[in-house]
Amino acid sequence: MKTTLHPEAERDLLEAASFYEREGSPALAMRFIAEFKRMATLLGEQPGIGSPRSRGRRGLAMSVFPYTLVYKTFGDEIKILVIKHDSRRPGYGGSRS
Repeated sequence: MKTTLHPEAERDLLEAASFYEREGSPALAMRFIAEFKRMATLLGEQPGIGSPRSRGRRGLAMSVFPYTLVYKTFGDEIKILVIKHDSRRPGYGGSRS
């Protein structure tokens, strides 16, 4: 399946990577991006792997970082709607579709 990013999810990804680069190191930011790519590939191979959420969405927690990918399947496409820090407010990104 093809995996795409909602424009605001792309912003979520860049903000998180910038945080890890600023507060940690460029290497840590690269590890975050690599983990995201690994999880996105996994979603493309196994779209039903995430936990069910409201409105047909699913969530898949990253293994190494405290983030969850919130996504929805549209035919043969998986759209990642939100890349959410697990400690962020519960409704973050809820209006994205």
